Parts: sequence; C-alpha cells; structure tokens
Amino acid sequence: MSLFLIALIVVAVLALGYRYYGGFIAAQYQLDPNARTPAVAVNDGVDFVPTRPFYLLGQHFSAIAAAGPIAGPIMAGQQFGWLPALLWIGLGVVFIGAVHDFSTLVASVRHGGHSIAEVVREQLGRNAWLAITLFIYLSLVYVIVAFTDVTASTFVSGDVELKGLETKFNPGGAVALAAVLYLSLAVVLGFVERYLKPPLWLSTAIFVPATLFVVWLGTRMSTVLTLDASTWSILILAYCFVASLTPVWALLQPRGYLGGFVLYLAIGAGVIGVFFGGFEVTQPALSHKPETGIGTAMFPFLFVTIACGACSGFHGLVCSGTTSKQIQAEPHCKSVGFGAMLLEGFVAVIALATVMIASNADLAGKGPGAVYGQGLGRFLTVLIGKDNLVFATTFGAMAFSTFVFDTLDVATRLGRYLLQELFQWQGRVAALVATGVTCAVPLAFVLMAGPGAYRSFWTLFGTSNQLLAALSLLGVSVWLKRSGKRFWYTFYPMLFVLTITLWSLLLQIKAGFAAGSTAIQTINAAVSVVLFVLAVGLNFHGLRALFGREPELTTHSATAA
Repeated sequence: MSLFLIALIVVAVLALGYRYYGGFIAAQYQLDPNARTPAVAVNDGVDFVPTRPFYLLGQHFSAIAAAGPIAGPIMAGQQFGWLPALLWIGLGVVFIGAVHDFSTLVASVRHGGHSIAEVVREQLGRNAWLAITLFIYLSLVYVIVAFTDVTASTFVSGDVELKGLETKFNPGGAVALAAVLYLSLAVVLGFVERYLKPPLWLSTAIFVPATLFVVWLGTRMSTVLTLDASTWSILILAYCFVASLTPVWALLQPRGYLGGFVLYLAIGAGVIGVFFGGFEVTQPALSHKPETGIGTAMFPFLFVTIACGACSGFHGLVCSGTTSKQIQAEPHCKSVGFGAMLLEGFVAVIALATVMIASNADLAGKGPGAVYGQGLGRFLTVLIGKDNLVFATTFGAMAFSTFVFDTLDVATRLGRYLLQELFQWQGRVAALVATGVTCAVPLAFVLMAGPGAYRSFWTLFGTSNQLLAALSLLGVSVWLKRSGKRFWYTFYPMLFVLTITLWSLLLQIKAGFAAGSTAIQTINAAVSVVLFVLAVGLNFHGLRALFGREPELTTHSATAA
C-alpha cells in the first residue's frame, strides 16, 4: 500500500476538520473581533503581549509539538498496528484534541488570561482547584519520568561497522554528542544575543548551520560520549534542574529559537519523504505485540498510548498559561488553538509513518527515538541522497531529543511553579527546593525501574495526560452551561476520554496490586489510585454543577462569557 495515498487521505480529513468542524466550534463561541483580549487590555510587554496570529501560531505549535506526538504513535504502531493508531490520530485530533485546545484557549481568554486551573477554581471552587493542581503536578512528574528515560535510551547503543566510515560508529553516542553540543550552542547564542546584540539574521546565519555541523560532528566522534542509561538519566535530570532555574535568555529562549528550525526541518523532511519518497507500507495494519511492555488490550491502551497527537491535557496548560496572554483578537483562537493541534496530528502521522515503512529487523529492540531517527533519516535521504544516511539518521534522532528537552524544561518549570503556589513558597531558596523535589522524584523512579523504564511509565503518563484533558473539558463545559451556551461539543469528548482513562487507571491498579507485580507496577498503581480519587472528586463537583443544583456564580464568571 502506498504511504502517499494514506497520507493524502489524512491531510484531507484534517483540512475538512479545520474548515467545517473548526468553523462550527468557532460559531458556538461567537468569537468577537472587537472584544478586548487580555493581551490588549493589559499589554505589559512581559507576559501580556498582543501577537500577530502567524507568529503566535508558530510559537504555540513549537511549544506543544514536542516528543509526545512522536513517541506515542511509534509505540502504539508497533504494538497494535498502524491502522488503529492512524484512525485514532485522525478522528481523535479533529473531534477531541483540537476541540480541547481551542476551548481551553477561548476559556482562558475570556477569564482574563487565567490558567485552566484558575478557571476551574472560579467555576467549581477552591477544593476543585486544589485537586486539579495536585493532579497536574503528578501528571508533570510522569512527563519528566517518561521522557527522561526515553531520551537516555536513545543515547545508548552498541558500536556498528558502517561503510564509508573509517572508525566504529555508535548511533546512540552520535545522538548524545550532537544533543550536548546543540545545547551548548544554545547557551552561546543566548550570551551572544544578550551582550553582543548582533542582527538576528546574522545570528541565524551562523548558529543554524552550526546546529547541522554538530550533527555531522556527532557522526564522526560517536564514541566520545558512550555512557550507560542510568548515568544519562542522572545527567538529563541535572540538566532539568539547572535549566529550570536558569534565566530564560541564557537557555530557554535561544534553545527554543534553534529548536524551531530543527522542528521545521524535521517536519519538512517528513513531508518530503511521505509525499515524494515513493515508500510502501511494510508493516501490518493490525498487530498485537505484548512484549513491547505497554498495556496489552487495544481498548483502552491504544488511546492513552497516543496521548499527544490525538488529545493532550498538557496543551491546555500551554493554551491557558502563555498563549492566551498573546491573543490579539478572539477570532485568532481558531487558527492558533484548533489549527496548531491539527498540525500536531500530522506530526504524529509522520512519526507513525516511520513505523509503517520499517522492517521487523529495523524495529526489533529499538526505542521510539531510534525508530524515529531511522525513519526520518530515510525520508531525509530523498532530498540529500542515500550516501548521507548516517548524517540523516543522526539528525532525526537528535531532533527527537531536542523536542524532549523542550518538554522536560517546560514540565520542570511548571512543576516548580505549582509547588511554590501550593505551599506559598517564596524566594530563591524555595525555588531551589521546589525544583529539587520535582527532579528528585522522577530520578528515584527511573533508577528504580532501570533501563527501558519509559515502557513501564508511559501508559500512566498518557493516562494522566488525557485525564487532565477530560478534567479541563469538564471545567469548560461548566463555564459554557453557566454562560447559557450549548456544551455538548465539549461534554461528549470529555465523557469519552474520561471513560477511557478511568478504565486504564483501574486496569493499572489491578495489575500493580496483583501477586508477582514489580515495585514499579505497585508504585504506578498507588499513583493511579490517587489520580482516580482526584478525578472522581472533580467530576462529582463538575457533574453536580452541570446537572444538579446550580450554585451562585462569582462576579467574574458571570461576566466572562
């Protein structure tokens, strides 16, 4: 079967979804081009900054399209086959994921740019806010756990002999060195921009080619950084600790700038390969491989394995945390919120395609980063030639690790903010303590589980991520109901995701407390119990607000519609 034809169908579904269903949702919100958005009303030049939709779309897309829509589809495609994964991505992203992102963005804009947790506080009270804040923190911990280990696994491999290379080649070592040098480049760029202040075009002309150079250098010095997975996990979390406390100009901003070029180069390579590479699908449409280590039943585990790319609660944190403060006019919410999520769906399709064109030997024993690097490398050689396969593969795997570092940095910062807010911690020492706790817990989990731990943690990560989306949609539904608007288009997706995720939690609880379970399974089960209780409690408050006795509205909530 032709990969081109499959991708063409998916693109048509996404385009029609944006045009018609996105338009329908926009009509329900009655977006007002003349309304003063928080960005316009406050406009403090720091957090609240009116931004043109084209630039905001790129910024928002870069923030949400990290490693999640790559790793999840690859693992699900390996275990369940590409057809179920493709159907969930295509339909899920249109009717659930994009609706969630769009809705949380609009809700935040109409609540003064407040976070989704604050929206829940306004609609359901302080107890609900405490519950969802704790829920978000636990979800972030599992984000850090899963992506720390998946990155460490990408950095570890044995030596191989390759034609055209005079020395032994270590694929993991090549990616590791390229990633470390890339982060170093970002720091250098940050200091150059702050103190030398060259024109942006000059910095771009120097540092973007330098990013490609470090990839090439990684292929030539691939045995320099050949550490074990546990050591890499420690180093990655040490990076998270430092990055979370480092001024944004020194690392976050320059890395995000360079990472944007890496992201779009990776997407460009994927588009070229998918549409012009002439690749045929070699993997079966349906499969069942329990040895992959994630949940064995397609229902519910397919849906929680592909979290980002179909539906992600993490996106609600981005929509309501930063993006809502930059919306210049309400109609822009459609292109930024709904549109960016559809683009992420296509990123997930490209990731899934790297599985679809692979042989069984290509997939055997490889983690998502290696599979993605291998597949994206094949796509990239359509443009640069097969003689450059080693460089192309290393670039693909480094691109994956680049996206992971974006996710890890943001998750660690958000975790620190939440702890400081929950306990009212102030000052530098408090920031150090909150960051230390946020990094120490994932480190303990990863070291306890050993190499390949991401397979043990991914299911709970995906479950908590999607359950957060369900809880966010519940809060939005309550707001819509109190505003006198129809809410079925947020309520029914919420109900579906809630059912799938609670089902997943119950199965993980059963497995974790069964005889013969591992320590990690038991820990996951205990966390699942906490998440289940928090979710049930929040839903009790939400459903009572939707269908029970209506409590009084706060002044802000009453006028926010």
